[in-house]
Amino acid sequence: MKEMTVSEEIVLTAIWRLKENAYGISIRKKVVEVTGKEMIYGTLYNILDQLVRKGYVCKRQGMPVAKRGGRSKIYYRLTETGVHALQAARQLQKKIWNGLPELTGEEV
Repeated sequence: MKEMTVSEEIVLTAIWRLKENAYGISIRKKVVEVTGKEMIYGTLYNILDQLVRKGYVCKRQGMPVAKRGGRSKIYYRLTETGVHALQAARQLQKKIWNGLPELTGEEV
């Protein structure tokens, strides 16, 4: 399985949380809501393209909407490979932190 960056993991979990409502704007809003950090659209779409290339997500075009000038939204969905990648990332985090106490700031 290909290595995943933290940014890719954040976007994947946002897609997972949004289920059928995962498109560019909603994904960005969820990332900001969960992390408290801004993500510019250029960065988001680069990450989404990487996730599609890795086979972690698939995308589909929605119906054209008059309100959007006849343009369609692009929706993203986790693939089975993406689910496995998230499971592996979660297990790795557990292994990394296993047995360590909470950091208090006194360790510095």
